[in-house]
Amino acid sequence: MKTDNRHVVHFDLDSFFVSVERLMNSRLNGVPVIVGGMSDRGVVAACSYEARQFGVHSAMPMKLARRLCPHAFYVRGDMDEYSRYSRMVTQIIDESAPLYEKASIDEHYLDLTGMDRFYGCLKWSHELRNKIIRETGLPISFGLSVNKTVSKIATGEAKPNGEKQVLFEEVKPFLWPLSISKIPMIGPATYKLLRSMGIERIETLGRMPPEMLHHAMGKNGLELWRRANGIDLSPVEPYTERKSISSERTFEQDTGDMKMLMGLVVKMTEKLAYQLRAGEKLTGCITVKIKYSDFDTRTLQKTVPYTSFDHLLIPIAKELLTRLYTRRVMIRLIGVKLSHLVSGAPQLDLFEDTPRQVQLYRALDYVRHRYGAGAVGRAV
Repeated sequence: MKTDNRHVVHFDLDSFFVSVERLMNSRLNGVPVIVGGMSDRGVVAACSYEARQFGVHSAMPMKLARRLCPHAFYVRGDMDEYSRYSRMVTQIIDESAPLYEKASIDEHYLDLTGMDRFYGCLKWSHELRNKIIRETGLPISFGLSVNKTVSKIATGEAKPNGEKQVLFEEVKPFLWPLSISKIPMIGPATYKLLRSMGIERIETLGRMPPEMLHHAMGKNGLELWRRANGIDLSPVEPYTERKSISSERTFEQDTGDMKMLMGLVVKMTEKLAYQLRAGEKLTGCITVKIKYSDFDTRTLQKTVPYTSFDHLLIPIAKELLTRLYTRRVMIRLIGVKLSHLVSGAPQLDLFEDTPRQVQLYRALDYVRHRYGAGAVGRAV
């Protein structure tokens, strides 16, 4: 696949949670705002650019944030509203874009390849950005380039509330002066390893023999070398609200035992939520399905704030089952489906004021990861 004729744009909502809070409360405009769990043991989920000037950043302990920026406005966070605005932005993109991928609650990739011959990708992206700002009131930035990696890095350089195009011949001059921390796949551990090897800038990484990186880091080393050289062949994956995970159970003998059915729905939801967390995904919709003994099939679904916590999903699943089972007929099949999936696991514990709840999930997930998904579950 040639890389010089692709046109990929990355849209990213600026300080998304903070921007939504400011739409709901104009007093927060222009002042430091910190969103997250409100207890001292909570974590910063998002902060405004004004708060960042004091050294505050996402995932920082709230206790430290209060020390660094005591005069900031502190907000608990409202996943209902954030989910609503996220869907609003996706809807606008869906109405306009030929092909798009919802990468997380606040970012999208769009493949505009071929559009430059008819309209101009930069002009089109600029107009779409203005439409999103006009219809939602949210600030948003974009980067337009030859692939997902370069466009995402360009978005980071365009922020706040800006736009940047990097043409094919500009890729290396744009990337190479930047810190290696700008490459999307480089987390804290990889950054520390590369710095220990004396690599600080993308240029140093890009000029290294790929064999050396492969020897030191395996396949990831080769992928890092490619990205440092502006090479990324990963496609924009078509986004569909049908992207889902599900679990079903067909009974050997039809049953009307509601207590057993309810317990099974709880176990299915718990297992699926664990799969979400393991895959660093969030769900925005839960569906429960039943099939009666006469093969009459019924489903009921509910849109939910993006989450991967089963203690939030289980009550909804139980409510849906109660509403579904309306006939005095035995049931032969039951199922649960989680759909509208997006990436976003790091956000899942940031609004929790109960660190013990988060610690419990981490402990349970560790046991499941080591001994199997069915190794531990809640009593029902």
